[in-house]
Order: sequence, then C-alpha cells, then structure tokens
Amino acid sequence: MKTQRNAELGLLAFAMALVAAYGAIVEANQFDKITPTFWVPAALLSVLFLGLHVVVRYTAPYADPVLIPAVALVNGLGVGFLRRLDLARSIANNEPEPGFFAGTGGRQLAWTLAALILASVLLLVVRDHKVVSRYAYTLGLVGIVLVMIPAVLPSSLSEINGAKLWIRVGSFSIQPGEFAKLALVSFFAYYLVRKREVLSLASRRFLGIDFPRGRDLGPVVTVWLLSLLVLVFEKDLGTALLYFGLFVVTLYVATERASWLIIGLLLFFGGVYLAYLLGASVGGPFANFYDRAEVWLEPFATENYDRVGGSYQLVQGLLALGTGGLFGSGPGSGSPGFVPEVRTDFIFAGMGEEIGLFGLSALLVIYLLIVERGLRAGLAVRDSFGKLVAGGLAFTLGLQVFVILGGITGLIPLTGQTTPFLSAGGSSLMANWLLIAMLLRISNAARGPAASGGGVDRPGGPKKAPTQLHGAMTEVIKP
Repeated sequence: MKTQRNAELGLLAFAMALVAAYGAIVEANQFDKITPTFWVPAALLSVLFLGLHVVVRYTAPYADPVLIPAVALVNGLGVGFLRRLDLARSIANNEPEPGFFAGTGGRQLAWTLAALILASVLLLVVRDHKVVSRYAYTLGLVGIVLVMIPAVLPSSLSEINGAKLWIRVGSFSIQPGEFAKLALVSFFAYYLVRKREVLSLASRRFLGIDFPRGRDLGPVVTVWLLSLLVLVFEKDLGTALLYFGLFVVTLYVATERASWLIIGLLLFFGGVYLAYLLGASVGGPFANFYDRAEVWLEPFATENYDRVGGSYQLVQGLLALGTGGLFGSGPGSGSPGFVPEVRTDFIFAGMGEEIGLFGLSALLVIYLLIVERGLRAGLAVRDSFGKLVAGGLAFTLGLQVFVILGGITGLIPLTGQTTPFLSAGGSSLMANWLLIAMLLRISNAARGPAASGGGVDRPGGPKKAPTQLHGAMTEVIKP
C-alpha cells in the first residue's frame, strides 16, 4: 500500500511557499519594498514542519497526507500575521525592525517548536491509539480537574477579560481547559463504547423520533450540570458549549439516535436562558453572562459601547470585517491595531480586514478540510473507540472555530476561546497539535494494512482474528 508521504511533503512545500508569499506582500505594504530576509520565517517554519514530517514518515507511515500541510498553512499564516503586527508597532514607535525571534510573532514561532515536539513525542510513545483506552477513567478525572482549577483559584490568578480560564504565575500563564478537552474526549469515547447498547434503547416514539429511557439520561444531565458550573464559575459560554456539545455529539455518533441531539440542544439553551434570567434578577455569579448577553443583543447601543467591558471590541471587529469587503485591503495594508485583542480572540477580524471575505472563506475551507479529514479517519478506522475519539476530536476543532467566529460576527455572545493554530498563545497551539497528532495516529490505523490497525472493537475486549476471504478483509469474532 502507498504511504503517500511524498505527496504530504509536496503539499507541505506548497503551503510554506504560500506563507513566504504572504510575508513578502506584508513587507511590500509595510516598507514599500521586500527585504532580502523576507523568506526567513517561512524557512524556519519549514524546518520545524519537516521534522514532524520525518517523524510521521517513520512512526505513522499510512497517516492522512493532508492533515499536516493544511494545519501547517494555518499555523504559518498565524505566525506571519503576528509578525506583521510586530512590524507595524515598530514602525509606529520608530523602533528597529524586530528580530525573527522577538515580539509576539517570535514567541509564536517558539511555541510552534514546542507544540511540534509534543506532537512528535505523542506519535513516538502512542503507537496504537487503543492503548489510551486503558487510562480512560484517569484521563476523565484529569480532565475534570483541569476544567475546575481556574474556577477555584482567585480571580487575580485566573481571570482575564472577565473569563476565569487561566492559571497565571507572574508573566507565565496557561489555559488548562485546552488540554482538558483532549482528556475528556478519550474518557467519553471509552464510556460510550461500553454503554452504547444501553444508551441506544428507546422508551417511546414521539414525532417519528425514538427517545431514550428516563433512567438513561443520567450521563447527559451530569455533563449538562458540569457545563453550567463552567458557565457560572468560569464565566465563559464558549467553554461550556464546547464541553457539552462534545459529549452530546459523541453520544449521537455512538448511538446513532437523533433524539440525543434534540435533548442536548434543549438542555443547553434552556440552561443558558436560565442563567440569563438569573443574571438579570439576582446578579451574582450570573451577572457576567448577563452583561455579555446584553452587549451581544445591543452592540451599538451607547450605554453598551461606552462602558468598561462593553461592546467596543465587538463593534471594532465588525467594522474591520466591513472595511475589508470582498477582497480586503491586502496583507500589511490594513489597520488591525484598532481592534482590541487582535492577537488572540479577534485575529479573524484583523485578518479579515486585509484578506477580505474571499480570503477568510478560503481560510475556513482549510479548517473544514482538517475537520473532514478527521471525520474520515473516524469513519475508516476499524474499532469503535477510535471512531469516537477521531469524531470527537474533529468535532471539537470545528466547534471551537464556530464559537470564536460566531462571537466575532455577532452570531453568539463573545467567548474567551482562541482560534486554533492562528491566535497567539502556547496552550491552544500545543493542545491542538496534540489533537492533530492523535488524528494522525488514528488515520494511520485506518488507512494502513489490517495488521497495523489491530482488531479490538471494544476496549479491553477479546482480540478479533483478521482473516481474508476472496481478497476482502473480514473479521471473525470468536464466541
């Protein structure tokens, strides 16, 4: 079977050529010339991604050849845009041009190196994704602890821009929730593989949909309550939506019952509406969510625009997107500095001003391609645990993009989520590269020979003996 690693290498070279071209256009618009060193950031990134490519070539030779180039392109454009902000700041302050390892762009380059090292270590250590199922309950406990740590810490150590999502010690900060989602996906997948027969049972049929038995609602109600606790104590709608949506969708994939999606949507929106009403009446821990909802409903109202923590950020982001129009002002020609938090939460708005609607649409297509490749790996892999892990990880990535883009465009209230692979920040970058490494491992099992994929359908269950009948791979399950 062909490994298609050479195709991956060619796509990676093309992606880095696009990153180099982006850097050249930025310098042409910033300095009215292209410096002889415009290619250095792209070359440094190429070396880093080439190292990961070599690791994949020897540890996961049958992995999907599109994942790394697609993610590398988004990561490279993120580094390029952050360096563009550094260049603009140095010009405005009459300072020398920052070095390649200085400023936000330089730090993002260093975080990329750390993230790729972590991804390589995961590929080297985890040679079979089913091994993760042995530690499912431990990972579930670790995930819950990581989620709740910021909630119990004092605001001075955990709160940024109204959301308690961080652990801050001096100048160092980390967002543990980014790593919690990886642990929780593994736990959810293991739990649902073992319980899917029970959760698939129906008690009654309503409007053509089979609904589960009442006593089987315990797991989804438990995760719903946990998500509400995140919403209340960490003051972040996006994180609550991410965790709850992840569990409900994984549950739907495991049972193939649409009724779980309906129940999940009703529970989530009911909980959000309840939090909004409580914030309006009693305030307290619900007040922050109520304020964000009011800002979202009336962003251009004077009382919301002028107050501290109001809609100024959202309005500036909308104006940036509107200024960009269809084609944008060109990389390096806009004014993204007017958008608050353009390096993190609002990087889509800053880039949208310069690459326009068409450019943002192309960027979203790349994200869609990454999610589709993850779902394809889940469909093709032979064991149920791998299917649920790949589907959950791919959905998590897609939902995170939706949450941040929905907040920027005013579709949903603003959240503290970062744009995967694009925004500045080490926690998000490292966690999402670990996510990609796990998808590479699962896709290697899905695309490779049957012997490399194993034959365990249920974690901890009996081994299935692969046989071959008339040239078609089959599995004989021994009673």
